Amino acid sequence: MICGFLQAIIFQYNIEFLFFKKKKKKKSNLKSLIIASTSTIHGSGYLDYLLEELKLHFNSANNILFIPYARPGGITHDEYTAIAAKAFASIGKTVIGIHQFENPIDAIENAEGIFVGGGNTFVLVSQLYKTNTLSVIKDVVNNGTPYLGTSAGSNICGLTMNTTNDMPIMYPPSFKTLGLLPFNINPHYLDPIVGSKHMGETRETRIKEFHAFNTQPVIGLREGSWIDVKGSCVTLKGNLEARIFEYGKQPYEIHTNANLEFLK
Repeated sequence: MICGFLQAIIFQYNIEFLFFKKKKKKKSNLKSLIIASTSTIHGSGYLDYLLEELKLHFNSANNILFIPYARPGGITHDEYTAIAAKAFASIGKTVIGIHQFENPIDAIENAEGIFVGGGNTFVLVSQLYKTNTLSVIKDVVNNGTPYLGTSAGSNICGLTMNTTNDMPIMYPPSFKTLGLLPFNINPHYLDPIVGSKHMGETRETRIKEFHAFNTQPVIGLREGSWIDVKGSCVTLKGNLEARIFEYGKQPYEIHTNANLEFLK
């Protein structure tokens, strides 16, 4: 038992030594985010469609801090981190899960780059509040730590999580999130299927319901699209248009490479 305890201490020391002590490349002070609708598009592997972008985005980072709190399908933090690590290994980056650190706040403050994966947004936000890390992430990202979010990890970049698609299986203390953008995000946005006999609400209907009680704009981000943030420049990227919902207006489409700074 003592031997096992010592092995655990040594493992923890090695993780934190790798993460904290390795000489870091100088970070830019400009905010830098990739806010992606999804981690995986049909017919490809995890993050495959983004890997070339991620090489550039995380150019200053050797190690990526992964936040696996959203736990898609209920998988463990270790299982989820292994999936992210495999993808980043293909571009020469090391991924370490935040759950492997004794102090998650120290891990965020010392991170060279941050990736928040998708899953259930209620679970993710609950854990971020529980660990007191939401405001810390906001601070370091605003000060230049490059950030990648997919799905739930993108949803939290908006003002609130209220335009998530997820079931409320946990109840966070607040629906307020990072507020790194002055609008809300609906990842995995789906258009109504013409001729469908499904009688449930569409995404557009749900967002109209949101605007019955809230005024901030919402961007419906289709799978394969992402928002690129560089300093004050906010740009739609990918091959697809996005759908914009503004309070009191009819929804409309916006083309890829469009500037999104007008959304407030």
